[in-house]
Amino acid sequence: MSTHNNFHNLVILLLLTFSQITPSISAVGSPINIWPKPRSITWTSPHAIPLSPSFTINSPSHPYLTPSVHRYLRQIQTAQYTPLLPPSINFSISLPLQTLTITVSDLTAPLSHGVNESYTLTVPSNSTSAVLTAATPWGAMRGLESFSQIVWGSPARVATGLVVSDWPMFEHRGIVLDTSRNFYAVEDLLRLIGAMSANKVNVFHWHITDSQSFPLGLGSEPELAGKGSYGSDMQYSVDDVKRIVEFGLEHGVRIIPEIDMPGHTGSWAEAYPDIVACAHMFWWPAGAPWEDRLASEPGTGHLNPLIPKTYDVVRNVVKETTTLFPDSFYHAGADEIVPGCWKADPTIQKYLADNGTLSQVLEIFINNTNPYIVSLNRTTVYWEDVILDGEVKVNPSTLPPETTIMQTWNGGPNNTKRLVSAGYRTIVSSSDYYYLDCGHGDFTGNNSAYDQPPGFDQGSGGSWCGPFKSWQLIYNYDITYGLNETEAKLVLGGEVALWSEQADATVLDSRIWPRASAMAEALWSGNRDETGMKRSADATDRLHEWINRMVSRGVKAEPIQPLWCVRNPGMCNTLNPIF
Repeated sequence: MSTHNNFHNLVILLLLTFSQITPSISAVGSPINIWPKPRSITWTSPHAIPLSPSFTINSPSHPYLTPSVHRYLRQIQTAQYTPLLPPSINFSISLPLQTLTITVSDLTAPLSHGVNESYTLTVPSNSTSAVLTAATPWGAMRGLESFSQIVWGSPARVATGLVVSDWPMFEHRGIVLDTSRNFYAVEDLLRLIGAMSANKVNVFHWHITDSQSFPLGLGSEPELAGKGSYGSDMQYSVDDVKRIVEFGLEHGVRIIPEIDMPGHTGSWAEAYPDIVACAHMFWWPAGAPWEDRLASEPGTGHLNPLIPKTYDVVRNVVKETTTLFPDSFYHAGADEIVPGCWKADPTIQKYLADNGTLSQVLEIFINNTNPYIVSLNRTTVYWEDVILDGEVKVNPSTLPPETTIMQTWNGGPNNTKRLVSAGYRTIVSSSDYYYLDCGHGDFTGNNSAYDQPPGFDQGSGGSWCGPFKSWQLIYNYDITYGLNETEAKLVLGGEVALWSEQADATVLDSRIWPRASAMAEALWSGNRDETGMKRSADATDRLHEWINRMVSRGVKAEPIQPLWCVRNPGMCNTLNPIF
C-alpha cells in the first residue's frame, strides 16, 4: 500500500472517529437492521469499521448477477444512509473494508420456482475483506441486499465481526398488481420490482388485463390493445415487456403474467364483440337481486366457450404471452364466473335449455385451454374459484395437481385447507389478510352505503373486504394455519394483492409499502422469535428503520408511527391487550 493511500485511510479513520461521538440518548439504536430479518446472525463482538472509499465487489461474470453487483456497488458507495437512531456499537480504529468477494456454487441455475436463494455473508473482525457465498446467482443477490443494509453513515462504515446465514421459509413471495383498472407506466413497475428485490420478494404477479382495459400490445392480436386499452399511451409494447422481464432478472424477481379468462374479459369485446357474452351491459340492473347481476363490479363481459373463434383468439394470446414471459408459471385466471353474464347470451341460453349447465360451459373452456397451456411447458395457476365456487366450477379431475397450482383469496385458512387437502400446491392471497386495496370504500357512485345518518355504525365502511389491512395484521398471519405437516408442505407461499379500482401510480408506493414488507419478513424468516412468540413488537422498531432506508432509496413508503416513537424506543408498545 502506498504512503498516499495510508495517509488517505488515516484521514477517513479520524473523520469516522469524530463522527461517532454523539449524545448518549442517540446511542440507543438497533445494532444491526437487515430486513427481512435473517434466519441466523452470529455477531459475537458487535462493532463497525470504515468502508474504504475505494471499496469494490469481486464477483464471477453472469448476465444478471453482474449488473446487480454494479448496482449495489454504486448504491453502497453513494448512499450515505443516516439511520433514524445511530447504532450503539463500538467503532474500530482499523483498516477499512476494501473488498467483498462473491462465490457462487451453481452459476447456471435459472430464476425459477424453487431455486436456491440461500447465502452466507461473513464480515470478519480483523480483515479488509468480506466474503459472500451463495448457491446460485439469485442467492448472491439476496446476500448483496443484506450487505447493503449493514452499511451506513457519511463517511460510510460497515458492521463487522458477523456471520449471516440465510435462506427463505417459503419459496414463493409475491405481489399481485392489477394494471387494467388503472394504468401504471413502465417506470412505476420498475420501481416496484426494485423495491420488491430489496425486500427479498421474488415474484411479480402481473394481472395485466381485465374487463376494464387490455393494455398488453400483442403482435398476433394487435386490436385487443389497439381497441381495448385506454389509449395508445396506456399500452405495454413488446419492448416494454422485454425491459420489465430483464429488469426482473437483474433483481432476482420472476415476472408471472396473468391474462384473466374466461371471466373479466369485457375489454376483449372492443376488438371481438362476437366472442364475448354480456359485453357493454349494465353490471347490476335496477331492481335485480345481487344473484342476478351480470358482473361483480362495473365492467361486464365473459368469453363465450361455445364459439370456436374464441379459442383461435385465446391461443394466439396465450402463445405470444408465454413467448414474452419466460417463467414456467402462467396464470390463467378463471375467477368470478358470474352466472348472469353467461345466462344473458343466446348461444349459452340454448345450451342451458338443452339441459347443459354453467359448470359444463366452464369445463368446456378449461378443457380447450388448459392442455394448450401445458403443451407450452407451463405450469398453470388458477384462482381457487375454478374448483371451489359454489355455483360454477369444474370437476377437480379436469385440473391435475401435477400441472396445476391454485391461488386462494376467499375463506381465509379454510379455503387454503380445502385446496391443499385436495392435493394442490397453493399460493395464499387471502382477502382477509393480504388484500391491500381493502378499506378504501367502494368505487361505485350513488351508493346508499355512504348515505347514512350521524351515529350510524360504519362497519366495513362500504368496502366488501374492509377494514384496511394493516401491516400488523399482515405480519401476524400464518399462511399454514390449521394445516398438518403434509398439507403445509403444499403451500408454496403467499402474495399480497393491490387491485387498482382506487389505486394508480400516485399511491402505488404507499399502498404497497411497508405492508408488503411485513409479508416479506413473515414469509422469509417467520413472524415468531426463537421461543415461538410473535415478534411484532421487535419488528415495529426494525420496520421503522427499514421504511426510512426505503424512502432514502426513492420508495415512498408510508409511516407506521410518529417519529417520537422511534426516538423513544419501546414507549409506543403496549403491555396490555387492546380490544
